[in-house]
Amino acid sequence: MESEVKQGLSSAEAMALENKYGAHNYHPLPVVLHKGKGVYVWDVEGKKYYDFLSAYSAVNQGHCHPKIIEALKQQADLLTLTSRAFHNDVLGQYEKYVTELFGYDKILPMNTGVEGGETALKLCRKWAYKVKGIEQNKAKILFAENNFWGRTLAAVSSSTDPSAFKDYGPYLPGFEIVKYNDLKALENALEDPNVAGFMVEPIQGEAGVMVPDEGYLKKAYELCKSKNVLFIADEVQTGISRTGKLYCCQHEGVKPDILILGKALSGGVFPVSAALADDEIMMTIKPGEHGSTFGGNPLGCRVAMAALKVAVDEDLAANAEKLGILFRSELSSFASENNLLKSIRGKGLLNALLINDTEDSSTAWDICLKLRDNGLLAKPTHGNIIRFAPPLVITEEQLMDCVDIIKKTILAYQK
Repeated sequence: MESEVKQGLSSAEAMALENKYGAHNYHPLPVVLHKGKGVYVWDVEGKKYYDFLSAYSAVNQGHCHPKIIEALKQQADLLTLTSRAFHNDVLGQYEKYVTELFGYDKILPMNTGVEGGETALKLCRKWAYKVKGIEQNKAKILFAENNFWGRTLAAVSSSTDPSAFKDYGPYLPGFEIVKYNDLKALENALEDPNVAGFMVEPIQGEAGVMVPDEGYLKKAYELCKSKNVLFIADEVQTGISRTGKLYCCQHEGVKPDILILGKALSGGVFPVSAALADDEIMMTIKPGEHGSTFGGNPLGCRVAMAALKVAVDEDLAANAEKLGILFRSELSSFASENNLLKSIRGKGLLNALLINDTEDSSTAWDICLKLRDNGLLAKPTHGNIIRFAPPLVITEEQLMDCVDIIKKTILAYQK
């Protein structure tokens, strides 16, 4: 039976279709989006909203940035996919651009953020056996407690969140957990000579925008170096200018041994991710040992170059730094005078508002519904935390308009 895409669906009709025909593996905010431009999105009925999630920081450059869309269109007319069975004339240009921009010898391009993480882990294990000399099948990789880097079996095997790992066992061996922002715990774990790597988010996004103590990343890196262990930074969410630097580890002058990028590497236009490392690590993988049909495709490469150039040329990191300070200042003073709120935390334009309630409450969700009604879209990350991450092209005037919406919504919610 042939099916056509129906134009002019109502929100109720669109949600009913998803509910009937799609897996129920997400719990979206009840809004059906149809169009996006810059910091704004519109639903199918034409209502306009500020986007304060940015597709979990994938749309740092704003929705449908004209330079990124133009790159997509131009390349789509020429060549979209060859697989890596053949060379294409865009991949090498992209690899040169991105490695020079981030300061690494090599890049291994993939598609989704979790594939970037998987690639980093495979590189780490290869390096462990080929370079460090760990006995086969004995290598261990450390992960920070409350990490989140995706939903593959490897990702859930390293998770401490039951909603992520429950009923998916048996789990992958060789993964161990250390407390986040706890240097002593890391130091103790590094005493094991079979530890090959430590994978960590510079700021834990899904855990509730958990920002570690100043100096934690630098000291963790130094501890890893002292034990010949790879420091692996998961910057899928914190990278590409989100926190006020091109990638978050730069705040402490740390260059990870393996840097994982995704999300905004694509400008929100086409799935692109990457693992970057120097030759000692990257060249341990030989032809046929890792890859992806779509990894390094010309369409993705062209889009990623455009996305990175927008981030650099428009100095989105500086805007994120400046407006992030303003945002936290405004909401910090508001929270201090409001019994419903605990605090605001974050870095750059990755922030979280903590609600004075328990994690199993519906308060944050209910507030997000009210924010939606008032023209701003955000999503809880736990029952008592709301994550705020607007596109980095937002202006100060727009940001202050959003601050007013947030304040008015919370004041009205309390009545």
